[in-house]
This record gives sequence, C-alpha cells and structure tokens, in this order.
Amino acid sequence: MSVLPVTVYPPSPTGGRRVRIDGEILGLAHDLADVAEFLRRAGLDDIDEHDVETSALIDWRGGGPRVWAAP
Repeated sequence: MSVLPVTVYPPSPTGGRRVRIDGEILGLAHDLADVAEFLRRAGLDDIDEHDVETSALIDWRGGGPRVWAAP
C-alpha cells in the first residue's frame, strides 16, 4: 500500500474542515474520528484518531488537529 497525500483544510465559517486525499476531496470532517474514517475509506485500515492527530503525513492547513472552528 502506498502512502497517499492527505490535506486537511482550514475550518469553514459554517464548521468542519475539507479533507483531500490523493487530490480528491472526500468530504467535510468535524473531528478527528471523521478524518480517520475518510482515511480508512481510502485504504488505510489500521488508523484511528490518535494516529490522525500525530501523523506527520497529514498536512494540516489553518490550524492543527485540535482546531475545528473558524476564528
């Protein structure tokens, strides 16, 4: 299994953050569990919220993994 590029974009004004994996937007995440689910759907079976929070493979834009609301 190859490692896919993962980008989590800044929080939207209405809440949530877009998640892009391998160039495709998979949806709007509202917490770490949502990001983990998107990654599982993309083929990363053994990933959980802790992995999402600590992974260097995820490019967190506009705030890290604990930022879910727009400023």
